[in-house]
Amino acid sequence: MDYGGFLREVERGRVPLVALLHGDEPRLLDDALAKVSRALFSDPSLLALNREVFDGGEAPVDEIIRAALTLPSLAPARLVVVKSAQALPAKAAGALSEYARDPSPYARLVLLAGESLDAGHWLPKALPPASVIGVPRLTGRGLFAWLQARAREEGYELAEGAAQLLVRWVGEDLTALSGELEKALLFAGARSITEEHIQGVVGEHRVLRTFELTDAVERGEIGRALALLESLLAAGEEPLAILGTLTRQVRTSWQVGEWRRQGKPVEEIAALLRRPSFAVQALSARAAGRPAGDLSRALRRCWEVEGKLKSGGRPRAELTVLVADLCRAG
Repeated sequence: MDYGGFLREVERGRVPLVALLHGDEPRLLDDALAKVSRALFSDPSLLALNREVFDGGEAPVDEIIRAALTLPSLAPARLVVVKSAQALPAKAAGALSEYARDPSPYARLVLLAGESLDAGHWLPKALPPASVIGVPRLTGRGLFAWLQARAREEGYELAEGAAQLLVRWVGEDLTALSGELEKALLFAGARSITEEHIQGVVGEHRVLRTFELTDAVERGEIGRALALLESLLAAGEEPLAILGTLTRQVRTSWQVGEWRRQGKPVEEIAALLRRPSFAVQALSARAAGRPAGDLSRALRRCWEVEGKLKSGGRPRAELTVLVADLCRAG
């Protein structure tokens, strides 16, 4: 059975007695578990009484089997969940295989493996083939459909163009996509989510990430700066726009340093730049700690990269090297 077929069966109230779901997308594993929980227990209090969750790296298999053989309390079945099932020891194969041949009709044993397991792995081999469900990574139209389904679960309709824009700007990380979708639902104030709603929510966050990038560069935090750069590029930000922001920041730092060396007070510089005094003070302090030629060299590097981008250079590679250079210069 594939993942989609498994979810459809669960939504009809038909949860298999034993299921192993494996894949490296934790959000989809969580989605499946949530659907199973809702299908088995309409009353949250019954879920609390009849669900038991184990960690495959810690729980003995005998304890897991014992939980699956325990009778439910005030409900038709118990739900026994094993997270990180890939961490179960291979010696558990015999006990799991024996249980899967004759599972309790009063329990649902759900094993969640946070990585894709090949057919030769002992865990899928220990279970009936129909119990093993691969959870593939979503891409393209699968991502759009997933977002639209999540919106429908909340009572909203997400236009396909809005779903496409969300993926283009945020990337393919399901947790990040889910978070931005929730913000869009709150922002919309209507039951139909359009591209304008996505632009209103995600666009603001791109501006914030751009500010965070320049802050990380100023502080010389290479790891943080490169992660923010990658996030902006993945979200569809124009490379020349990112470069323009970096160039303006370097030029401003250079100008502040020059004015301070000429004796201009911070308040006057703040008025000239139309920036808060505390921000200019911070720039001034950083500029004072650098040799006079460092910022001018950094500015020339920005211009050099601009020329390369405009003549067909590779944006991601050029910007990555530039950001690393600017951080080291800081």
